[in-house]
Order: sequence, then structure tokens, then C-alpha cells
Amino acid sequence: MAQRSKIITLPDDIKAELDKRLLAGNFSDYSTMVEWLNGQLQERGLQIEISRSSLHRYGQDFEERLAAISLATQQAKAVAEAAGDDENAMNEALIRLIQTKTFDLLVTSDNQKMLPKLGIMISKLGNVSISQKKWMREMRKKVQEETAAKVEEVAKAEGISPESLKKIHEVLGIGQG
Repeated sequence: MAQRSKIITLPDDIKAELDKRLLAGNFSDYSTMVEWLNGQLQERGLQIEISRSSLHRYGQDFEERLAAISLATQQAKAVAEAAGDDENAMNEALIRLIQTKTFDLLVTSDNQKMLPKLGIMISKLGNVSISQKKWMREMRKKVQEETAAKVEEVAKAEGISPESLKKIHEVLGIGQG
């Protein structure tokens, strides 16, 4: 098993500042970044030294994850534009996209601290998906009931026989009022 990156174990504030600097520097000039980082660690009296290659590996991984998030965002926007929001299709597509990306993250991540949070997120997504499907069933039923009532109202006003009305209901796939 590969040795765990020292960068992952850095104090949160130093790691956050490192991430900001990597972003601001467009993931370049690792030599200067290593000097700054090791200086910060020495100032705190930490006996850790980060190599340029270690920082570069971390930076590459961070950049890839950032690109994946950006791609997921673009895909979500494309789904939203393509689906409109007919029958809440966008929400369903976004839930599926998030579930897929979360699964990919679970499979590829070695960060054990993330697992409980991802588990909670997956659970919440499952609940959202179930709630959305329940809502969709209720909406379809409501629309069917309203349609059946309107069809019956118009049929009675036009003098359509009960037998013909029954056939209309069957063709439309709606319950009789």
C-alpha cells in the first residue's frame, strides 16, 4: 500500500492556504510553493518537510478533482437546459449525476475521513429520490383526477352517453369521476 501523503495530514489552515495558492498560481511554480510551505511548517515547529514531487502529486490530484467538479457542474447545466423541467426531470437527472460522481469519489478516494460524510450524503440523496418519485405519483394522480373531472363535465354538457364517456376514459387512461 502506498505511503499516505504528508500534505493530507497538514493543519487545516495551512492546507487551506496551500489550496488557495495552488489555485491562484494555476497549479504552477511548485518550487516557490514548496519553499513557502516548508517555511510555514518550520515556523510552527513541525518536523515535516514536503518535497517538490510530493507537492506536485498533490497538486495534480487536486487539479484533477477540480476539473471533475467543473465537468459535473457543466453536465448538470447541460441536463438542466436539455430537460427543461418536464415532470421534474432535471432534479432526477441531477440526483443521478451526483450519485454517480459520489460513487466515483468513493471508489477512488483514500481519504477515510470522507467516508461517513459521503455515506450520509448518499442516504440523503436516496431519500430525496424516493420523495421525488412519491411526489411525481401524487402529481400524476392529481392531474388524472382533474382531467377525468373536466372530461366528465364537458361530456355531460355535450350530452355524451355514459357508455361513450366510459370509452373516452379508457382511451385516455384516466379514472372515471
